[in-house]
Amino acid sequence: GYAPRTLQRKLQEAGTSYHALLDEMRRELSIYYLRDAQIAVSAVAFLLGFSETSAFHRAFKRWTGTSPGEFRLAEAIAKHSA
Repeated sequence: GYAPRTLQRKLQEAGTSYHALLDEMRRELSIYYLRDAQIAVSAVAFLLGFSETSAFHRAFKRWTGTSPGEFRLAEAIAKHSA
């Protein structure tokens, strides 16, 4: 592994940061989990490390422009029309 400062420097050289990588991973995982209607939105928030479901809702809306519920509805409609 790398020392924290070395990792920070390498990420900066790559034009990113730990927080940017974490945010992107959470975005990708949230979409993956929300496609499974058996997983509650509150459980998705918990799995991704959000202490409050409302914070997850805000982050998801920032990432996708839609709420988790709207995303699920759109996914369900897309499945039925495919």
